[in-house]
Amino acid sequence: MDYQLRDYDVKPGVFDEFIAEWAANIVPLRRKFGFTVEGAWTNSDRTRFVWMLSRDDFEAADREYYASPERAGLTPDIARHLTRIDTTLLQAIPLPEDK
Repeated sequence: MDYQLRDYDVKPGVFDEFIAEWAANIVPLRRKFGFTVEGAWTNSDRTRFVWMLSRDDFEAADREYYASPERAGLTPDIARHLTRIDTTLLQAIPLPEDK
């Protein structure tokens, strides 16, 4: 299983609009393409938004997602609310057992 950490800076004053669009459009479409949304977080100023996705064969699925007509048809583009987008592909490390 691969995970992707997505870390955004949200423009001042548009956080609620961004979250509404993300929840209504991005989350269902990611799920349609087989991704699991592991969680989402923000800071107290609501200027930073971090979320994590997972899926087997993440990179190939991500290319398919971005090349899809469904993703291209999301207008206006949600990225207009962001000043920074960082993504990091991660792999899980087994945790030690509690004794």
